[in-house]
Amino acid sequence: MQWAGIAPGRVLAQAAAMLGKMLPAQHCLLCQGHSGDTLLCPPCREELPPLPENHCPVCALPTPSGETCGQCLAAPPHYDRTIARWVYGFPVDRLIQALKYGHQLAVGQFLGDALLTGPSPDLSAGNTVLLPVPLSSGHLRQRGFNQAVEIARPIGRALQLPMVLDSCRRTRETAAQTSLPWKARQKNIRHAFECSIDLSGKDVILIDDVMTTGATLNELARTVKKHGALTVTNWVCARALKP
Repeated sequence: MQWAGIAPGRVLAQAAAMLGKMLPAQHCLLCQGHSGDTLLCPPCREELPPLPENHCPVCALPTPSGETCGQCLAAPPHYDRTIARWVYGFPVDRLIQALKYGHQLAVGQFLGDALLTGPSPDLSAGNTVLLPVPLSSGHLRQRGFNQAVEIARPIGRALQLPMVLDSCRRTRETAAQTSLPWKARQKNIRHAFECSIDLSGKDVILIDDVMTTGATLNELARTVKKHGALTVTNWVCARALKP
């Protein structure tokens, strides 16, 4: 094939187009229909349920007119704000399960990109850091990766924000939060995190896949504020409305 005389940019574009024709069509992760070069087909994207417009700005649970809910007023959590892209349930749960248990790391990129196209936190220039919720060492060895880190990577690249990784860690194994009632979740996760970094004056954004009761995020927020964090925002892919 002759490429002489063609600008380098056009060469790459033509090569990419040819490669796209040679490769098998991408199948939608959810319905297995044709999705072009994306993870989900347009109809399945439309099925992802957005968070209700009126919700508590602190915990992201629905409220009649977007006011702070009674629970957050009566017992304010350690985090200051929660931003969620979707409601947790079908088909969002299938995406998250494909990432966590199906080891489909491309889903992490998709979820991170999705967070970038939805509501986003206020960013302080030079003062904001991303903190993917740490896994315990046992879970990390078993899974081989931290799904929160995979979601945070495209966000960090796009927004040019540093990620706090090894400086904050989960110090002990805990029982699966999903199997426990609210009070037990709080006790289970208590003192489960440790930071070795000075976060004085920093606005910390906690990245995670799902927020259910918020117990894990609240404990991590408590820990980072103990180390000087000015504000803590939860930025999650999905919010469970019925913990």
